[in-house]
Amino acid sequence: MAEMTIAVLGGTGKEGSGLAMRWAMRGYRVIVGSRDAERAAARVAEMNAQLGGDYLIGMGNSEAAAQADLVVLSVPYTAHKATLEGVQEQLAGKVLVDLTVPLQPPKVRTVHLPEGKAASLEAQALLGEGVKVVAAFQNVSAEHLGDPNYEVDCDVLVCGNDAEAKATVIKLVEATGMRGVDAGLLPNAIAVESLTPVLLYINKAYGVKGSGIRITGIATP
Repeated sequence: MAEMTIAVLGGTGKEGSGLAMRWAMRGYRVIVGSRDAERAAARVAEMNAQLGGDYLIGMGNSEAAAQADLVVLSVPYTAHKATLEGVQEQLAGKVLVDLTVPLQPPKVRTVHLPEGKAASLEAQALLGEGVKVVAAFQNVSAEHLGDPNYEVDCDVLVCGNDAEAKATVIKLVEATGMRGVDAGLLPNAIAVESLTPVLLYINKAYGVKGSGIRITGIATP
């Protein structure tokens, strides 16, 4: 486990930082990436203080992606294309875990399909088949992820065209304390990404912050 280096681009945000801390605590080498390397370093200092040790490293996005075996993208949809274009060369031959949801403010509680149908499909089209894009973590509450000791009570649907890449991501899901569920090929991410605005609507309607999904009828490993 410790031999894998994970770069979390957009790792200064709530969801990215939460995942970064959870993986770092379980022995992975984790690099937090940002457009601004100084911002990454400052956020990492805060996160390491929260964890009580030197768990994480901060870098600019391109340097972080270059050093990583696997890259996680956790940015707003408005920054999705530009971030990918900025690290396209460094992603060649690697697995990209795309968390992005194509929300369209201010109507974030209504499903919006982008031109490419899903953010992860747009990523795959931009990067080409040399990069194995896997969609995951879209339906997990950033509020809960931010506390590395909080037990998140939901499943993570994992979509991708490469079976080995999906299996790797499912192991990363399990390292966060959640259950990963193989949800099929990458086009199925259209449905997975679309669940996020539905959950945001449920949060508001029922006065909660962290509604999630749970798949019934399958055995827990």
